[in-house]
Amino acid sequence: MEKKIKELGIHEKDTGSSEVQIAILTDKIDNLSKHIKKFKKDKHSSVGLLKAVNRRKKLLDYLKKNKIQSYKDVITKLNLRK
Repeated sequence: MEKKIKELGIHEKDTGSSEVQIAILTDKIDNLSKHIKKFKKDKHSSVGLLKAVNRRKKLLDYLKKNKIQSYKDVITKLNLRK
């Protein structure tokens, strides 16, 4: 996780840029997906997962619209489908 943040961030302590937020949300989505596969009746976590997925989608749309090269870098480095 830290490695991906350092790769995508503008500087070492960057946590606010869209690229880093997408990396953090991707890690959160992976963790919640594993949790929900184990505990199928946990509805609160599934709502959190949906919110994280929608937030990441909005950030990816923003990057695609405004910074196309950064969008392509994020997609390849995080191994996302689009």
